Amino acid sequence: MTRIVAYYRVSTSKQGNSGLGLEAQKEAVSSYAGVNGLEIISEFMEVESGKDNNRPKLAEALDLCEITGARLTIAKLDRLSRNVAFLSGLMEAKVKFTACDNPEATELTIHILAAVAQAERKAISERTKAALKAAKARGQVLGNPRLAEARAIIDIKAASSKATQARVDASKARAGKVMRVIEKARQTGADTLQSIAEYLNTHTAIKTPRGSVWTKSSVKRVIDVAS
Repeated sequence: MTRIVAYYRVSTSKQGNSGLGLEAQKEAVSSYAGVNGLEIISEFMEVESGKDNNRPKLAEALDLCEITGARLTIAKLDRLSRNVAFLSGLMEAKVKFTACDNPEATELTIHILAAVAQAERKAISERTKAALKAAKARGQVLGNPRLAEARAIIDIKAASSKATQARVDASKARAGKVMRVIEKARQTGADTLQSIAEYLNTHTAIKTPRGSVWTKSSVKRVIDVAS
């Protein structure tokens, strides 16, 4: 059964307290899950303006999606955000999500927005290349070839170093998210690596980075990476 994380948003605290708008969102997600045989593993509700991209509950929901492989599910696309950059950022973060009001169009919409941004970046690159070509045609010296080669080597080494650091950062970021769950396990009395592993396997949908069940050694690796 495919797992989903439900995210609900209301614009005012009054709506949040009264349930106005919230119940309709819950009903939409619940009905969608029932019809499609989906399992709702967690629900998050946030009181925020649609223009505000600083949403702690959404961040928690995305963290849970990342470490469990679940899909973020919302009642309507405008409940997530009307901000194009924010939506594109979700796609870059590789978080899959579905809007119940139009499940087929949601990801397509994101890809279209990303394609527009990519086209603009390509246009800028082409204009830059055209400008350099025109400058060269005018006889303008663009740089020392040996110096350019040396800079290229430096850039390659820098890119490799950045890629390695990015992998390390991603590993630490995931470990930090799992550590928040481990802290909850400790609060329930899980005070050994084995008991923490049993808690993760029994009470959560979280798998190890390799998609396996938790053991004492895998718990220790996460703690070591996060420390």
